[in-house]
Amino acid sequence: MYIKVKAYPKSKREEVVQTSENRFEIKVKEKAEMNMANKKIIELVARHFGVVEGKVKIINGHQSPSKLLSINID
Repeated sequence: MYIKVKAYPKSKREEVVQTSENRFEIKVKEKAEMNMANKKIIELVARHFGVVEGKVKIINGHQSPSKLLSINID
């Protein structure tokens, strides 16, 4: 399964908002430095879909707020 994510680093609170079937807005407290925000996004997406973090991967957009993620749901 693929989802598109719009990331908002340095937010005051963390939340995952589904804007359409495969689109999400994710707010994280971490800065967009040293991969910290990306790691937190993976953690939040994994928790949202009920999978382990190893099943969530960023396919595109490592250094961009717009990301494409792959989720391996068995």
